[in-house]
Amino acid sequence: MENIVLIGLMGAGKSTVGKNLASRIGWTFVDTDQLVEKRCGTTISVIFEVEGEKGFRNREQKIIEEVMNKKKQVIATGGGAPIQLQNRNLLSKGFVVYLFSEPISVWKRLKTDDSRPILRNSKNLKKTIESLFYQRDPIYRKLADHVMIGGNMQVKQLVANLESTIKSKQNLK
Repeated sequence: MENIVLIGLMGAGKSTVGKNLASRIGWTFVDTDQLVEKRCGTTISVIFEVEGEKGFRNREQKIIEEVMNKKKQVIATGGGAPIQLQNRNLLSKGFVVYLFSEPISVWKRLKTDDSRPILRNSKNLKKTIESLFYQRDPIYRKLADHVMIGGNMQVKQLVANLESTIKSKQNLK
């Protein structure tokens, strides 16, 4: 297992879980959205405004390609990263974990967060999140080596469960 890749809807906890998991297993944590922002010197929101979603997705794909060429990383992707086939092909080189979260849970976490470009202009946030979920869930499931149901589980317990799963998968190989 060279890399652990976390996928799922925005607000599912990929960054929080990823940081904690990387710390527990002694690997490097990489957040692809943060890396795009760092390289561009601006926020994803500004990139969306200036270049549109297509421009952002092109930048995201280049970062994913670069990151997946390294090892011993826990990688948190943006929620839309797995939508592109090229990204799925790259991400599948790692052990992919789908952090599943019900749309209502994501909505509760994000209802006051205006930093997400895809949600910012939504007239019905709950409906937009549900729509994204129903579009993306089949893609996430197909790509995932493991589905981790987050729900209302505490981060510490979720990370411990994920670490246990990863260790058991390593023993199988």
